[in-house]
Amino acid sequence: MRKLILGLAISLDGYIEGAKGEYDWCFTDQDYGLKAFFDRIDAMFIGRKSYEMMQQHENSSDAAIPGMPVLTEYVFSETLKSVKAGAILIAEDAITEARRIKAEPGKDIWLFGGASLSESMMQAGLVDELWLSVHPVLLGSGKPLFHQHSNRVSLQLLESKTYETGLVSLRYKVING
Repeated sequence: MRKLILGLAISLDGYIEGAKGEYDWCFTDQDYGLKAFFDRIDAMFIGRKSYEMMQQHENSSDAAIPGMPVLTEYVFSETLKSVKAGAILIAEDAITEARRIKAEPGKDIWLFGGASLSESMMQAGLVDELWLSVHPVLLGSGKPLFHQHSNRVSLQLLESKTYETGLVSLRYKVING
């Protein structure tokens, strides 16, 4: 079965976005393990807001994520009526569909965001790994990574790497049950 990996940047005080939705605090000066991560995946789960943000970048000359390969994008939204060619809209039964997709053959899947989709997937026990790029910045406010998680989740550290910029990459296995 494919693994679902929640992989994202986070501030030291636990935010994935600044107070105005900004992510200009994320380091992009080097790879930070992205190439190796991209080699592991062939698909992405993405929520509506994150999808729309990525579309803005695709329509400009500015790449949202440098070096990102072409992935099968599964867009989870109850409000979108259509998505770009090649993407797959999941409008109903998100958890059932996520389970079905995980059971299909292929590489691992990147749970890109947003916060409510990530929270739903965590609550349903579908997330297998967390890959957090902890940036050495305190945002003070913004969108927290986890804000309504109702049960304890144990984690096993798989890998940690510290970069000279102060960014710390952490990979955890999610221990369900």
